[in-house]
Amino acid sequence: MLTTSRLLLRRWQTSDLAPFATLNADVEVMRYFPYRLSRQASDAFVEHIEANFEQYGFGLWAVELQATGAFIGFIGLKEANFRAHFTPKIEVGWRLSRHYWGHGYATEGAKRALEYGFETAGLDEIVSFTATGNQRSAAVMARLGMTHREEDDFDHPALPRGHMLQRHMLYRLSKAQWRQRITSRI
Repeated sequence: MLTTSRLLLRRWQTSDLAPFATLNADVEVMRYFPYRLSRQASDAFVEHIEANFEQYGFGLWAVELQATGAFIGFIGLKEANFRAHFTPKIEVGWRLSRHYWGHGYATEGAKRALEYGFETAGLDEIVSFTATGNQRSAAVMARLGMTHREEDDFDHPALPRGHMLQRHMLYRLSKAQWRQRITSRI
């Protein structure tokens, strides 16, 4: 379990399944994903997330607001293990209910996930990526101090050639860069 000033990042509970399925069926939330998830697919995704916790000791934490206990989505770390020039690598990612966008929750929670990845899990680099055009997620990556170089962009191999979401932007953050950002704020 991880905390920030406003968020609790924790393992998944049965009570998270219905709101998570609603989030995964939302057209706007899933705009930069190839398809929305059915309830069955959403529940299976949570099972996969929990299996990753067992394998790696970390994963995509369910996120709730400390003030209200409301489930708002996920933020965390997972292995990007598809074939690309930078994989396998651990990525930081998030998916929040649209109602909670624009409050800084993704950045706040992702900073805590990065801290865990570098300081507890001992990772040397963490990446993040999104479909080209997803400026909201790219802005979060930039606020996290992650760097983007066009030559790192890639065609996601899980999407068919010519798919409108195939091209992805890759952002990177090394442990040294992260530590430098932390110490420059002190």
